[in-house]
Amino acid sequence: MDSLDDLNARLVRFAQERDWEQFHSPKNLSMALAGEVGELLEHFQWLTEEQSLDLAPDKKEQVALEVADCLIYLIRLAERLGIDPIAAAYRKIAINEQRYPAELVRGDARRAGEYGLKDEG
Repeated sequence: MDSLDDLNARLVRFAQERDWEQFHSPKNLSMALAGEVGELLEHFQWLTEEQSLDLAPDKKEQVALEVADCLIYLIRLAERLGIDPIAAAYRKIAINEQRYPAELVRGDARRAGEYGLKDEG
């Protein structure tokens, strides 16, 4: 599997070859990402939990392409802002480990503030 750096380089090249960098502002990319997430959600709307776990092959392929669109816009957004998404994800996991101690929240999906803990977002 390619690295995110390889994927990012290909996406930058793709945008530059088409002179689309001018359209790839953080505002535009975040709005495009929100639209793609909405398209992803449409595939699961009205499904049961069980149905969402057992997609037909054609539906799973459609979902995969929407996931790809989301990832592409997210990587472009991070690149344009100079954010390392892997480092940011590891920082966020560390924050969540503090916000949601396993011994306190195991099997319970409430928000951090509902446990009487400080919710730092």
